[in-house]
Amino acid sequence: MRIDNLDDKISDAVKFYWETRTKQSTRQSAAGTKDQGARSAVTGGAQMNGFINLLSGLIQSTGIKETEIHHCRSLELPGFFRPTKEWDLLVIRKGQLLAALEVKSQVGPSFGNNFNNRTEEAMGSALCFWTAYREGAINKTIKPWLGYMFLLEDCPQSQKPVTVQEPHFKVFPEFKGASYAKRYELFCRKLVREGHYSASAFLMSSQEGGMKGKFTEPATDLTFDLFSRSLIGQLIAHVDKD
Repeated sequence: MRIDNLDDKISDAVKFYWETRTKQSTRQSAAGTKDQGARSAVTGGAQMNGFINLLSGLIQSTGIKETEIHHCRSLELPGFFRPTKEWDLLVIRKGQLLAALEVKSQVGPSFGNNFNNRTEEAMGSALCFWTAYREGAINKTIKPWLGYMFLLEDCPQSQKPVTVQEPHFKVFPEFKGASYAKRYELFCRKLVREGHYSASAFLMSSQEGGMKGKFTEPATDLTFDLFSRSLIGQLIAHVDKD
């Protein structure tokens, strides 16, 4: 299935992200409640709604109804290690979960701490989800599609090499001297290769360029196009069976 003008649609979503983030920070500063560091943009939410809307449109193009797409409310799914987990977008058709997506982002300056939090969150969510699925809490036959999309700020801090500590054992060689941008790329790729997620997309954008809709995709196997096609393929397979 061809996705028309996808780059333009991604560009619009990137622009929306930076514009929304800037507005949230400005409002909180004016109200005297600005959070420390870059957290003012995180706590405001809604920055990734451009991507949520883009994905929702692609999902509807497969024949899925708008009422079968959940992205504003009713986002909880059963977990195994915790009662529920709230996802960013769900596709539920005729009582069957077809897809669940995480759509995340990070800007500086605290790349180190946030990287650890993001990776632990994503891995924990997948483990909890698939265990619940195995135990019959989600669906009975259809294997859901899990997607993980990440947008990272493109800046000197995210691109510079990062040292690793090896007091007892050697880390895997691909992590040595890898920037946080490279670490996120490796992380998104390994999530898919290890079967934790069905597909992943990794995008980067600077604040200055992002306000104009500019973005890059550092890895050819983690593009938004491949991510979208994988999702569409899953949905078409089940819509066609109706």
